[in-house]
Amino acid sequence: MAEWGDLQVDQLRFMARRDPSEVAYRDLDAGTEITFSEWDMRSNQLARTLINGGIKADDRVSIYLPSEAALLWIVAYSAVHKAGAVVVPTNTRLSIPELKTILGHSEVSALITCESLLDTAVAVRAELPSIKLMLSDGGATDHTDVVDLETALDDDGSDIQIARNADDLADIMYTSGTTGLPKGVAVRHRNVATIPNREPEWTGSGWIHGAPMFTFAGITFIYNPMKMGLCGYYLPKFDANRWFDLVQSEKPRMAFLVPAMAELLVAHPRFSEPDLTSLVSISIGSAPLAPQTLSTLQTRLPEATVSNSYGMTEAGPAYIVMPKEEVTKRIGSVGRPVGPMELKVLREDGNECDAREVGELLIRMAGTQREYYKDPEATASTWTADGWLRSGDLAYLDEDGFLYIAGRKKDLIIRGGHNIYPTDIEAVLLEHPGVQEAAVVGIPHDILGDDVAAFVVFKEAANPDVDDLLAFCSERLADYKRPRVVTVVKELPRNATGKVMKHRLGALSSPPGQDDGVKT
Repeated sequence: MAEWGDLQVDQLRFMARRDPSEVAYRDLDAGTEITFSEWDMRSNQLARTLINGGIKADDRVSIYLPSEAALLWIVAYSAVHKAGAVVVPTNTRLSIPELKTILGHSEVSALITCESLLDTAVAVRAELPSIKLMLSDGGATDHTDVVDLETALDDDGSDIQIARNADDLADIMYTSGTTGLPKGVAVRHRNVATIPNREPEWTGSGWIHGAPMFTFAGITFIYNPMKMGLCGYYLPKFDANRWFDLVQSEKPRMAFLVPAMAELLVAHPRFSEPDLTSLVSISIGSAPLAPQTLSTLQTRLPEATVSNSYGMTEAGPAYIVMPKEEVTKRIGSVGRPVGPMELKVLREDGNECDAREVGELLIRMAGTQREYYKDPEATASTWTADGWLRSGDLAYLDEDGFLYIAGRKKDLIIRGGHNIYPTDIEAVLLEHPGVQEAAVVGIPHDILGDDVAAFVVFKEAANPDVDDLLAFCSERLADYKRPRVVTVVKELPRNATGKVMKHRLGALSSPPGQDDGVKT
């Protein structure tokens, strides 16, 4: 066994011993920071507080904290694992009924929250008798059954670790629910890490990101920066202008963005001005990115690697990377699999597709298979008996094994017998100089089966001209791919990870008649 251990939290213990005074994480909005020794000690104290409150090994603990409480979030995450319990990262944007469903399904025993969310947490607890302990950072004096985190924190900050093994549950991650009710993905200690524990060379530079901590992307940024010798630079609220300022002043080495952030950066009037040369890598994830946007970013940062990465909560540490030298050669690709990860693309009949033939993407990585928590039927329908994960994504591989994502299988539009991939149309819409954001869905058509509906957000300075947009599409798309319904909206409905919730779009547009129409 390596001296830095096998559990994710062992990496923190190692860094606290080797580099105790180095700043491990910074909240760029609040101007606060935490060293490795402080993080390790506080999480030891909180782990004991949970144990003193009756939390046992394998109990589920919800971390229900906003992005503004990032430093408390990472302390809590480490503390729950040190206590031998299971983390349930909880979306702070959910309604009370949605929270009740998720926390009830995961049988949460304890909840860690703060004053700004306390009223909602108390309302949920009243309906879930399984929650026997609630800790809050502030506001607890207003509720007799809520423990104040600051006054209750155990004084003992020495090492503590309830024994865990590789097959024990670490987290239950609820999927983003872009197509319906979220499912709980059971994450075990053997498959929680996207980067293995290691002894890094400390650089003192940073990795800037703003993914909500309760998401798959957010969780990976708790320990991954330190494994790369980097400090985590957290930006709770994304603002393109401030992002430019921070990159210029703080000089981070790496950055993570979701596509919506990338689109805002590229469209910003300051895009060409600030010094961004400290960045050697920009990873864009959580959803497909328009090829034009990726190309624009790569041109702006010729010395950096700019890639639209691919991953999903169900796939765990299986991930795909685009080599820098291939970025401009394979526009639209998310790269090739890393390590022992395997990919294949299947037709509906179960046979493998030829190169550049679109089908459903399946993923396999030995020893990392996950499953849905308390849902054997969904598990059986998503993972094959020999370990292949049915991603639900439509994709194709080129002749050299590079992967291209065409969209979600459920998003496929079949118009008059023609298969239409929304990402193809969205890429064209985003090339229009007046378009800020775009999403395409299928809507019912009495004769054709499906029709193509586009939802467009125009830039502030643009004059929304739908006729001009349709003419632009007609020059670049086959006639059967062109949108027949265009709806201009102020914003697209997105979940906390920045993904467009397409299941909410169809209701905003009524189907056209037999004569193709345009709605705005």
